Amino acid sequence: MSTPAPIHVIGAGLAGSEASWQIASAGIPVILHEMRPVRMTEAHHTEGFAELVCSNSFRSDDAETNAVGLLHEEMRRAGSLIMLAGDAHKLPAGGALAVDRDHFSAEVTRRLSEHPLVTIDRGEIAGLPPSDWDSVVIATGPLTSAALAGAIQAVTGESDLAFFDAIAPIVHFESIDLTKAWRQSRYDKAGPGGTGADYINCAMSKDEYNAFIDALIAGEKTVFKEWEGTPYFDGCLPIEVMAERGRDTLRFGPMKPVGLSNPHEGGRRPYAVVQLRQDNALGTLWNLVGFQTKLKHGEQVRILRMIPGLEKAEFARLGGLHRNTFLNSPKLLDRSLRLKAMPRLRFAGQITGVEGYIESAACGLLAGRFAVAERLQRPIVPPPPTTALGAMLDHITGGHIVEEVVEEMSDAPRPIPGTHVDDTVSDPERPTPKQSKPRSFQPMNVNFGLFPPMETPGTSADGKRHKGPERGAARKRLMSARALRDVDEWLKTSDIGR
Repeated sequence: MSTPAPIHVIGAGLAGSEASWQIASAGIPVILHEMRPVRMTEAHHTEGFAELVCSNSFRSDDAETNAVGLLHEEMRRAGSLIMLAGDAHKLPAGGALAVDRDHFSAEVTRRLSEHPLVTIDRGEIAGLPPSDWDSVVIATGPLTSAALAGAIQAVTGESDLAFFDAIAPIVHFESIDLTKAWRQSRYDKAGPGGTGADYINCAMSKDEYNAFIDALIAGEKTVFKEWEGTPYFDGCLPIEVMAERGRDTLRFGPMKPVGLSNPHEGGRRPYAVVQLRQDNALGTLWNLVGFQTKLKHGEQVRILRMIPGLEKAEFARLGGLHRNTFLNSPKLLDRSLRLKAMPRLRFAGQITGVEGYIESAACGLLAGRFAVAERLQRPIVPPPPTTALGAMLDHITGGHIVEEVVEEMSDAPRPIPGTHVDDTVSDPERPTPKQSKPRSFQPMNVNFGLFPPMETPGTSADGKRHKGPERGAARKRLMSARALRDVDEWLKTSDIGR
């Protein structure tokens, strides 16, 4: 039997790495093109594959009541490289799956570099891929090079959509004052590799919080040229932008105090709290959760040292801002993520309009499997919409047509404008009301609001009646169980040669 022609993957981020792994695991040669370090981007610092440039969290790992955790589990069952590396290098983070970013990237890089069917090509693909590349996965992410972005725009006739994404600062552990700060996860919840005391918490009184808000609003910020604009994605707003939207926005967002008690104040719940999450395996670096910012570096140091416990903080990295771009995917892509105007090109990752690390990787997983099926001349079978993979795919290939329905206790943190979705924890004290409104295509994290609805039983197995948040949790458990049954069946029927 002759060896199939290789599939080309452009970009070795989360999506491109995952797509390459899926292709090679199915026995198809893959050529993985990565322009770093020949040409770097504004946000990357290394030449490693799947570099995490913002948070180090893959968010909730709860596969029963959280759509992100459900997506984790579906990807594990599909043989995901990103989940394999994430599980191998997880850090304590309460109910979340956080990873040591350096070891995680090194693991992904090593496995792909050592795979006998993967060829690594370091260099930029400037413009459209050569015409004799009959199957290409473009996974260049939100920082696609200008040459390639311009070529895509010329083919589609579409203007790139763009928004700005911010990066949170990282603090040296030894500079944190633990006579004021303390270790605790929300509700003492222990997640993957955790103990229930996985975050460092810095409490603020009402006066301290208000002074901090005033400083954020008044602080000197990065200024953009008028033509650039700043169309931020609501799920990753800079803290100073959140502060400008309302004095309590941060206190009901990344600085919410729910589920925490300050041992330095007799176990009292603080007025507001800043959380830090472990960023490396040694525990020497900690990032400020949800504290992405566009403050100038000098202002960041001055203002962040107003936080109790961080008065003498030393920063391993200060926050920053980079520009992201994504396609109008529902208009431009078909159900197998191919560009309608040029079907030999398939897209994956954040450039398609998914938002978040794990969603990007999941998109790469799908693109890789679709490319394999096409190469083997087998039917391309998308995952059912009842699964997290299918719900995400439906959103980016047709989600703008329907109305957005936010269901009770949805994972999506929409009732708190400006909250960073990577770090939002469902708050039973603030149930999400049902609401509906028309929407245009926007970046979206996976959430249960994207799934087909499911009837919730009024009572539990022991005969007790579900009420409020309990009813929402029961519905999510049923939807998750249905999703895992359906994804298992999909993996059987969409076999790609493993």
